[in-house]
Amino acid sequence: MNIFERVTGKILYYLAKSISFLLKGLINITEIIVELVSNIGKGLLGLFIGLISMGGCLFLLLLGPYGITLLFHPVILPIVLLLIMIPILGTRFVSYLKYLRYMLTEYLFDKSDNLVKGKAMEFPTLGEYGDKYKRVQEEKRRRERRKRQEEQQKMWEERFRQWNRYQQQQRGAGGYWNQGGGYNQGQGFANPAIEFKQKYEESCDVLGVDYNADKSEIRSAYRRKAKKYHPDINRSANATEMFQKVNDAYEFLSDANIERYKSLN
Repeated sequence: MNIFERVTGKILYYLAKSISFLLKGLINITEIIVELVSNIGKGLLGLFIGLISMGGCLFLLLLGPYGITLLFHPVILPIVLLLIMIPILGTRFVSYLKYLRYMLTEYLFDKSDNLVKGKAMEFPTLGEYGDKYKRVQEEKRRRERRKRQEEQQKMWEERFRQWNRYQQQQRGAGGYWNQGGGYNQGQGFANPAIEFKQKYEESCDVLGVDYNADKSEIRSAYRRKAKKYHPDINRSANATEMFQKVNDAYEFLSDANIERYKSLN
């Protein structure tokens, strides 16, 4: 290995460090701006709702055409649009910067090791490092989804366990339950099956599947919906919201919940 390759490798190493530092700073700044603008927007929305609830409709009615003129003022209108668009575009921009940072730095670090230490590169092209980032993120999302499903499953199991215990206590003790649960006659205790079935059917409606669909049908519907509403593909204003709803619905329609729903019918 000649001196030129070692020098080039060192240059690539420090270039990667610099790119990583600069992109991380840009990511942090963008996230702060997005958070700040989101909070301002939420605050203004809360103020508007408060005015409406306190008779603001009358105020807007009296304001009449002046309110419309104010809304479409060449200064006010861009501010309103910015409050709407910055959180949406900013979040996507941050995602892209993280992807770019990983792809460039991993490639440059590997290339540096290849030139300085003679270590084989993990991938031959830059794009394959980007593909690896997407796989890593997808695996991370799967792990988080499994964790949320497990936590959700434990929650429902506990609610049904308490309900069964409550019914047993009602039958065996004339309606009193004081042993740890704190539920007494007259207080009532809602059957979780009602809420569970409602949430299950709402989740099926989001994915567009029959209530008796099996896991393979649910998975296929989820993939179609997730692709349709993925923010990187769908540029509509409600794409991110719908994408989250689709993911939440799929998380709820786990194997255990499918079996529980069937047993309740």
